[in-house]
Amino acid sequence: MFGIINVNKPAGWTSRDVVNRVQRLVRPAKAGHAGTLDPLATGVLLVCVGPATRLIDHLQQMPKRYVGTFRMGVTSPSDDTELELTPVPNAAVPELADIEAKLPEFTGDILQRPPAYSAIKIKGRKAYDLAREGKAVDLAPRPVTIYSVRVVRYEHPELVLDIECGSGTYIRSLGRDLAEALGTGAVMSALERTAIGEFQVAESCTPDEIKEQGPEPFLQSAVGAVAKLPRIELTPADVETIHHGRSIHRDGSEHPEWAAIDPNGQLVALLVPRGNGALGPRMVFKPKR
Repeated sequence: MFGIINVNKPAGWTSRDVVNRVQRLVRPAKAGHAGTLDPLATGVLLVCVGPATRLIDHLQQMPKRYVGTFRMGVTSPSDDTELELTPVPNAAVPELADIEAKLPEFTGDILQRPPAYSAIKIKGRKAYDLAREGKAVDLAPRPVTIYSVRVVRYEHPELVLDIECGSGTYIRSLGRDLAEALGTGAVMSALERTAIGEFQVAESCTPDEIKEQGPEPFLQSAVGAVAKLPRIELTPADVETIHHGRSIHRDGSEHPEWAAIDPNGQLVALLVPRGNGALGPRMVFKPKR
């Protein structure tokens, strides 16, 4: 079994819960997810099956889209509603125009401080474990890319944003920092990941559907994980050559990485230049016989 399942993670489930559901149904094949969602969040969770687990890094680099809901005028240690909320004294009540005027400051390449309650490791320990023990957690700002932010709805104290961003962005932090810039506070009360690359929540399946119907109807081609790479279409002879770890030759093949596709449209390998027009396999996906 080899491919990707686009799962709509329910609220209250951990990302690992979803993977475990799939893993039980695909054994002995492996399963792993490409990008953690907090238990509070819902939406697109890509579960890679079999050799597709080797493509998780490619999926994690794809742009992601979220709809985040925030409650303004309060803060919490976790920057969401999972922990006790504290009202902000003399909190400003910004107008919609004030919010929209601030959004450009939070787009592009910016520095963002991750939440104290996050999975980032400090000297080998996850930050949220240290925070739960009452220890001070001071995480340095990290570079992230936010492609766009727009207001979907605003009825104070509730603010709903549509965000497209790169890997490593914390939506909780975005809401927190935007609110601070407006003279108030905010916690995230809901989050839906609506897309990873071309994988859309409207085309996802639920864990219950996977349990009832099995994983096969929902298994998508692993080609989707490398959609941004240039493609080389292989002949049957090329496929055999690649499966034996040997190079093929193509003129003008100077891109650093290529997706090699067989005549049936399936991903055979990732190829890299080896000089003089040769492309050799960096990663091979050979079917089991």
